[in-house]
Amino acid sequence: MTTNTLTLPRAETDTRPGTPPPVWLKKEDSWAIVIGLGLVIATTALFLAGGSGITAYFSFGVKDWTTPADLAAQLPGKIPGARGLFLLLAAVLGTGARSLGYPVQRYLAGFTMLYLLAIVVLIASAHSAAKNAQLEGPLVALFIGLVIGNAARLPAWFNEALRTEYYVKTGIVLMGATLPFTIILRAGPAAIGQALIVSVVTFASIYLAATRLFHLDRRFAACLGAGGSICGVSGAIAIGGACRARKEHVSMAISLVIVWAVVMIFLLPAASRWLGLHPGVAGAWIGTSEFADAAGFAAAEAVGHDAATEAFTLMKVVGRDMFVGIWAFLVAILSVTVWERQTAASSERIDRREIWQRFPKFILGFFIASILTTLVITALNGDAAKAYNAETLKTLKDLRGWFFTLTFLSIGLTTRFRDLAAVGLKPCFAFAIGVAINLPLGYWLSNHVFDSYWRSLGA
Repeated sequence: MTTNTLTLPRAETDTRPGTPPPVWLKKEDSWAIVIGLGLVIATTALFLAGGSGITAYFSFGVKDWTTPADLAAQLPGKIPGARGLFLLLAAVLGTGARSLGYPVQRYLAGFTMLYLLAIVVLIASAHSAAKNAQLEGPLVALFIGLVIGNAARLPAWFNEALRTEYYVKTGIVLMGATLPFTIILRAGPAAIGQALIVSVVTFASIYLAATRLFHLDRRFAACLGAGGSICGVSGAIAIGGACRARKEHVSMAISLVIVWAVVMIFLLPAASRWLGLHPGVAGAWIGTSEFADAAGFAAAEAVGHDAATEAFTLMKVVGRDMFVGIWAFLVAILSVTVWERQTAASSERIDRREIWQRFPKFILGFFIASILTTLVITALNGDAAKAYNAETLKTLKDLRGWFFTLTFLSIGLTTRFRDLAAVGLKPCFAFAIGVAINLPLGYWLSNHVFDSYWRSLGA
């Protein structure tokens, strides 16, 4: 899960008087769950009350176009939906921003600009040239973000809205609503088994390369290994906190994760098409070998099939991301008992709640959303269930797409290629060794060991 902490300014604390929000509402995971489940419940309630047509006032979409005249003929009728969608997103995200301590006025100003860029992305990705080149919205968003972010100095008020984690976690919760829970249950053995193998092998390869070949600090090596094997940026931060790694080491690990994640956005979909992989297999490979949720979704979307997106979500979110709490706890114990050379008795004082504290709680929202929509579909008769899929779930997919577009724009706008200069060659080589092992391992597991399940997606 990516956010470039090297270039984003720290959020200011909202010091205005009033009753402070509960502690749990000061975390992005919590607001991702609140916003995501809130949208699921609201759209479902509208459907059951016969008011699903209201969602048209909060939607914006552009059909394929070739000439400016084609586009001009569409846009006037799309303005009310674009305005309504902006007000909806600004309201829910702004409310969360206030609780999270973001400077609300600057956040909303920046979000307005980010939303307008998202409109541009949607229009550009609907052009026939983009369609023919298989440039999906996420890739277009990333490209536009990278160009602007590296060509111009962004104002501070705009940076306040570039909250990658905030958007991607909410999008993942909405993704859960569009995946029946039965699929998640079936994926359990495949996703968790594959994730366990990949996490252990990739972490070990990066850690050993960093410490044995390049003689890097063990805590730095652990951050690199976590970023490459578990949960991207969040994994590096969690493990860094668990072993008390230096801030600059965590930042370097984050930079490498972001750079490789961006590379994989283009490499993995292209390799999947060249190898003729089934979309489900391609999505599982991306979920196994991508380093960040947001970048992985962009890569999976670029495959151009729902099975790829489903497989990626099950592999990366359900499989690999769930290991972050366990790894953080194990590394905390290792740091205290071995690295810090304290007695074994002192390890007993480690807070066993570390697993829960490090666990990516937005994943709970993913599961709850899936269960909710599954229960609704199960309770409805055949025609009503089809209508719910066609109306409500389509609306949720559209909203999910908007959150992912905001995510990819934020990644591009906050990624600085020059940050690599501060990393040094040794960490780059250690991370690259992990990549060189991860890629063929992920391909073998996805296309041979667990391929029967991944091929069943989208059938």
